[in-house]
Amino acid sequence: MIYITCKYAPAEMFAGFDETVERLDPSPAGFECADACAHPNLCGFSKAVIEEVHAHGIRRLVLTDCCDAMRRTFDVLQAEGQMEFLYLLPLPHKRTEAEVRLFEQALARLRDAYAAFSGRSFDAEKATEEYMAGHAMQEPLPQGRYVRLSGAHGGQQLLARIRELYGDLPVVDETCTGNRYLRQEAGDPEDFLAWYAPSLLKQDMPCMRMWYGGGRLRSDGGQPIGTICHTMKFCDYYGFEYLQEKEAAGMPLLKIETDATPQSSGQLKTRLEAFREELGAARIPAAASRPEGPIYAAGIDSGSASTDAVIMDSERKILGRAIVATGAGAASGAREALQTALQQAGLSQKELAVVVTTGYGRDSIGVDSIAVTEITCHARGAGFLTPTARTVIDIGGQDSKVIRIDAHGNVQNFVMNDKCAAGTGRFLEMQARALGLTMEQMSRKGLEWHRPVTISSMCTVFAESEVVSLVAQNVDASDIVHGLNMAIAARTAALVKRLGVESEVAMTGGVARNEGVVLCLEEKLGQHILISPDAQLCGSIGAALIGLEHLEQADGTED
Repeated sequence: MIYITCKYAPAEMFAGFDETVERLDPSPAGFECADACAHPNLCGFSKAVIEEVHAHGIRRLVLTDCCDAMRRTFDVLQAEGQMEFLYLLPLPHKRTEAEVRLFEQALARLRDAYAAFSGRSFDAEKATEEYMAGHAMQEPLPQGRYVRLSGAHGGQQLLARIRELYGDLPVVDETCTGNRYLRQEAGDPEDFLAWYAPSLLKQDMPCMRMWYGGGRLRSDGGQPIGTICHTMKFCDYYGFEYLQEKEAAGMPLLKIETDATPQSSGQLKTRLEAFREELGAARIPAAASRPEGPIYAAGIDSGSASTDAVIMDSERKILGRAIVATGAGAASGAREALQTALQQAGLSQKELAVVVTTGYGRDSIGVDSIAVTEITCHARGAGFLTPTARTVIDIGGQDSKVIRIDAHGNVQNFVMNDKCAAGTGRFLEMQARALGLTMEQMSRKGLEWHRPVTISSMCTVFAESEVVSLVAQNVDASDIVHGLNMAIAARTAALVKRLGVESEVAMTGGVARNEGVVLCLEEKLGQHILISPDAQLCGSIGAALIGLEHLEQADGTED
């Protein structure tokens, strides 16, 4: 068995040696082996390949030198000395006739190297038969609406996950390892490399590191309505691809980043589901009918730190509200918040016509409900609480989001922070603990500062070390808090600028109650930020509104 990692690797050629070929699709749980023998900033895919080689005892592997990271992967595996056959195939940067001839020569060298290693002769007729067998056929595009997955290798696991989340909306793999398509008809086996090399090199969907003026958007099918651009952690080429997609795609675009492991699956799921909702393809079940009598909807926002609930009637009046600590389980926090809000409203749970859940615990609440992402719910809630807002900033317990909305509270676009908790509510809680302050005290201290203090690290752990060091130097706590607030504001403002500010700006979530952070963010953005008294309840308010709309659409009416 010979393993390959790239769609430009000559899989059919190895049939001429009676060898079977398998393309690696690594998705390791972590990088224990790779981090021990390679630099930790090597790209996620390269480390995943190293991890896969170690985990499965792979001894025959052909890599392409598509980027520096794959060259380093070759160096690492070669230095370990465990491979029987390890080859680095040069891949041209262009697809002109001169590069095709260079690639043909490179394939000939690989053929000769494997013949010398295996002691077998190359049978061009068998290689041609393999080519003609149709293993390289391209998956046809759907004829209707579909979503593109572009960018770096995401693997079958990521593709399957997106397809599962998107249900009946087709998702087409247009990543660098997807859509391997050798268009050219097979030629004379005697001239195998002469016709095989251009067919391999001139595939319709080129690798991003390859110069190609034709673009990377197929046009042989239906209508793409959105693009999910996947980048691999520490990959430079596909950062550039994202910028090109952003300028040229002409459709909604979501950037996601993974490192080939299942880590941060919760945040990834939120991004993907929110993008699906933005595309108008939310998987919300149809309501059977609108019940008779008064209509009451509940919205529950299950966050990492707190769980919020509101009860709303059909006139959009909030009858009950609650904010409780999430605690050890999303389900218990949700039950407590819902019962508190119901008691305040003077209602029982059986009187609720619909319950909509949101937040990271939305699928684990244990209540018969509809689940909607917090991005969509915060957008709808912000449109209700601050109708003039068009940019919404939500700093939650473990992530930060910036959402652009229209006049109806619908998501137009959004960005989220990465999987690090820097600049979130959790970050502030950890620093407050280091200073011996409550969150309320920290909010006040941020308004009492006298001298500027710079917090250089936004990593929660490293920032805590800085805070402890500043305390040891007798720096006033209010100055330290202001330094933390400025650091959060700078990070959040950068997120806002990635999306582009569209006035007016509203802020939601628990951190919206921190006046020091709000003032620093206003300074960074150069404009006033709208803060509703119910800003912390924004997600649950949006969820309740969506529940009411859901019932009205089922009934064909609108209040």
